[in-house]
Amino acid sequence: MQPFVYIMANHRNGTLYVGVTSNLPRRAHEHRTGAVKGFASRYGCKLLVWCEPHGSMLDAIAREKQIKGGSRPAKLALIEAMNPAWRDLYDDLV
Repeated sequence: MQPFVYIMANHRNGTLYVGVTSNLPRRAHEHRTGAVKGFASRYGCKLLVWCEPHGSMLDAIAREKQIKGGSRPAKLALIEAMNPAWRDLYDDLV
């Protein structure tokens, strides 16, 4: 599967979780159902609001680190540029 960097949120302008995965549909489903305990499940980050494909996992991990190291306004700008309505993108995957 293709590596992705993604952002989950609990609601518009709410808590954000940035992650990386090689199977975005499966990972987004895990977040939605709370199957994996951790930050995203603790804060209810169940909406897939942004994702970016990468050619390799190394590139995806580097981008994830860049995004995580950035400011909250920068993360919000990424989401707003791709998904201004903050629509849950999960249904587009399945």
